[in-house]
Amino acid sequence: MPENTTKNTSSSVVIEKEDAPEVTFAELGIDGRVLSALSDVGYEKPSPIQAATIPLLLEGRDVVGLAQTGTGKTAAFAVPALSRMAELMDLNGPTKNTQILVLAPTRELALQVAEAFTSYAKYMDNFSVLPVYGGSAYGPQLAGLRRGAQVVVGTPGRVIDHLSKGSLDLSHLQYLVLDEADEMLRMGFAEDVEQILSKTPDDKQVALFSATMPGAIRRISKQYLNNPAEVTVKSKTTTGANTRQRFLQVMGAHKLDALTRVLEVEEFDGVIAFVRTKMATEDLADKLKARGFQAAAINGDIPQQQRERTIEGLRDGRFDILVATDVAARGLDVERISHVINYDIPHDTESYVHRIGRTGRAGRSGDAILFITPREKYLLRAIEKATRQPVEQMHLPSAETINSLRLGKFAEKITETLASQDVGKFRDLIASYEQEHDVPASEIAAALAVMAQGGQPLLVNDLPAAPEYQKKDRAKDGFGSRGPTRTLTEGNATYRIAVGRRQRVMPGSIVGAIANEGGLSSSQIGGIDIRSDHTLVELPAELSKDQWRALSKTRISGELINLELDNGRRPAGGSAPYRDRNDRGQGGFKKKFDGDRSGGYRGGDRERGAERGYGSDQGHTGQGGGDRRPRHDGGSNFNSKGKW
Repeated sequence: MPENTTKNTSSSVVIEKEDAPEVTFAELGIDGRVLSALSDVGYEKPSPIQAATIPLLLEGRDVVGLAQTGTGKTAAFAVPALSRMAELMDLNGPTKNTQILVLAPTRELALQVAEAFTSYAKYMDNFSVLPVYGGSAYGPQLAGLRRGAQVVVGTPGRVIDHLSKGSLDLSHLQYLVLDEADEMLRMGFAEDVEQILSKTPDDKQVALFSATMPGAIRRISKQYLNNPAEVTVKSKTTTGANTRQRFLQVMGAHKLDALTRVLEVEEFDGVIAFVRTKMATEDLADKLKARGFQAAAINGDIPQQQRERTIEGLRDGRFDILVATDVAARGLDVERISHVINYDIPHDTESYVHRIGRTGRAGRSGDAILFITPREKYLLRAIEKATRQPVEQMHLPSAETINSLRLGKFAEKITETLASQDVGKFRDLIASYEQEHDVPASEIAAALAVMAQGGQPLLVNDLPAAPEYQKKDRAKDGFGSRGPTRTLTEGNATYRIAVGRRQRVMPGSIVGAIANEGGLSSSQIGGIDIRSDHTLVELPAELSKDQWRALSKTRISGELINLELDNGRRPAGGSAPYRDRNDRGQGGFKKKFDGDRSGGYRGGDRERGAERGYGSDQGHTGQGGGDRRPRHDGGSNFNSKGKW
């Protein structure tokens, strides 16, 4: 590293805040334009992290903020940064130079931060915010940078790409933010972050925010921050006393059936089911509707007007179940929510607390149910430790219980129909059919019942219990290579793709391609075992037709991956000899990603793959890294008026 980047940290200040002081945003010395925008979005009193860091950043101090997700970190660094930019604009006039750079580990977070900056800069003229991230086309991002973006929010790999292309100039940078720094290091961005830091001016102001303070973060702080004030916000994680918390252990492949059965036996009013990805909200809502439930989805891609209509539908009873992501559910307050279902377990305790806080309000009782697989028990233990409350185990309703309920409801419908409808014409039709075909009326009624079910079975069987462990599968294929010896996560399967070491693919490029094209989250991508001319990847066993269709067209380094289930055969499209001595004895999915670069890869970095060797300039089919979700016209460029 350049010697002139080393900073003095001898007089660092540690400030601990457990409770927000009795101050308002107006008392913190924020620029009036930014203050007006905060008022518009309904902010009145700062959170503890905001109250502690905003004054320090307004003074020009570098800051290290230690706080969990959901504590208001974005406003803590965005508000003082924009206040400083507003003052510079008054002194020097408008500029097209990039003055603020925010590095975030994922594109979802980058978009979220960019939207927040856009909201807070509402009253700043000639000011634009541009998110840049892997997995999307370069064109709109290049156009936005050419027009001039005072704020750039990006993932490290794509920021480096723009620096390498000369499309991003940081020579006028005033303010740098590392958001969720520990997550960036966990995902393998340490070298990228340091490379970016080394290309920024020495006199910039730096804010680093992290949930934890591992050694690597401490080292970066000492090397690149100048006399930083350290602000620690102690978590006051609590859950509502009126909310009953339960968990259900279920294999991933059976979660939909489990949810259906839980909803059949639980007496509920309104339900929010939380999932991790935008695609999963639509998928689960559609499947619930197909099973007779009144369900709707909200996610970050849904326009605000439609979001408001959907929430109003939940409020007035047109929908009973809302399937949502964490971001989409922020600010949602509907009194009739009786149940929160954590269909996908959150990976941090703050998110869990925020989720279940949607029920048990205003003195009403609420229920929170958490679905976990055996391998996710460590997350359950973390939740119990953080909330200081036990989560009781519940058991899946038996097939006998479900069938008894279904038969009872079926009989009730018959009774209601006989009492409320004129069935005379149908009675005559059945009598005529009985006479003409010599079929007993009971058989005809049974056939009509089958027709009424619309192809759906009325009765169910017991689901397999979630095992505490799974046996290893060491079956050899016909070519002498071994399948993965690593225990598969419940609900997952091993797939082959027709690219490997000979194509010089990296784990990150595989994750980026599969995640962006298939709409999977990085957490759904398990172990990756790169071999000579093919790769074994752990993915959900039940991929949808749309996911298969999208992944069938996916390329990595210009090569079609030809995704298929691992069955011991040579992958279609493989160009090199299949047998590879180096494949022997590797033991399959032994490599796991644990934050350093000495190991292999374990699912964590969807962004890095999208940014490294996977994009429209890497031989892909023109989709710019495969982000097939709808985009607003004009690409990814926000302006200060909140438009795209």
